[in-house]
Amino acid sequence: MKSFLVDQDGYYGEFGGAYVPEILHKCVEELKNTYLEVLESEDFKKEFDQLLRDYVGRPSPLYLARRLSEKYGCKMYLKREDLNHTGAHKINNTIGQILLARRMGKKRIIAETGAGQHGVATATVCALMDMECIVYMGKTDVERQHINVEKMKMLGATVIPVTSGNMTLKDATNEAIRDWCCHPADTYYIIGSTVGPHPYPDMVARLQSVISEEIKKQLMEKEGRDHPDYLIACVGGGSNAAGTIYHYINDERVGIILAEAGGKGIETGMTAATIQLGKMGIIHGARTYVIQNEDGQIEEPYSISAGLDYPGIGPIHANLAAQRRATVLAVNDDEAIHAAYELTKLEGIIPALESAHALGALKKLKFKPEDVVVLTVSGRGDKDIETYLSFNEK
Repeated sequence: MKSFLVDQDGYYGEFGGAYVPEILHKCVEELKNTYLEVLESEDFKKEFDQLLRDYVGRPSPLYLARRLSEKYGCKMYLKREDLNHTGAHKINNTIGQILLARRMGKKRIIAETGAGQHGVATATVCALMDMECIVYMGKTDVERQHINVEKMKMLGATVIPVTSGNMTLKDATNEAIRDWCCHPADTYYIIGSTVGPHPYPDMVARLQSVISEEIKKQLMEKEGRDHPDYLIACVGGGSNAAGTIYHYINDERVGIILAEAGGKGIETGMTAATIQLGKMGIIHGARTYVIQNEDGQIEEPYSISAGLDYPGIGPIHANLAAQRRATVLAVNDDEAIHAAYELTKLEGIIPALESAHALGALKKLKFKPEDVVVLTVSGRGDKDIETYLSFNEK
């Protein structure tokens, strides 16, 4: 039986692996040799589950969106990750990783962030566990996600604005890796998505798989069967998507639809549609599709959503696209904004700009009335209100 999950060498098909500088080899090896043992141990599971329940507020609801269902001619369920503590799916992963860091004896936590949601989630768990927290964030993102920056500082984190490159997520990740190279012994790097060297993509996917685990149980209660016909999620690095599909990845009955950021259109150069435009390359320690020029230099991506403008893609998703297990659609800025307003008006839910891309995919799809569709609303739109409003004024 063919599996779309990671193999023992850290690859998804031809994607993945661990391409790291010599200085980090020991850190990555240590993590690789520790993570499964910890994640599968009873005391970790017990503490993780209890925090997800009592601190994060899980399980997150699976909501039958009646008006949205009517509009798109199917049974449309929304997996409400926006209702988690801190407003997105990111907290599932940061809680798991900080518990791992503590068990590994690390004292100092670093993270990178784009939209700021992963930064806030990391700062939150560091406050919870009384650990030092340093968050790298591109200067462009610091400006467009000002409220999240203030939240991180309030939670006790040091936010370092990064002024290299495009001053966005890619550059923040570069700086976090540099920091890790300088402090390998006492520092734990909490990566926020299914990117980076093995074992990060697999570890993040496993920690986020609580999403699909809940979908199985919730569908059983609501529909009398544990699988949908389609799963839909937005994908930048790909952690909410990996969590949504994890328990269904090898189940061919379930269609997987991923929405990536088309920006101003894939033909304009102002885009973050890595699967449509990317070529095989290495970014942040993993072999995957990367948006690059003829010389192999990474191109600056663009998206209206700070959480999706990454020039790579998690290796798990690159493989799903390459093997045609997933359908990947590019959703442009305008389509995402319209979809966000539509959800707000039809269901009274203001989604994050990232999730709005998943909603923007609906117009490109055709469903049958009996189809059961689960779409993950990965985050709340509070952080994006200014962007929504400025767009609406045009």
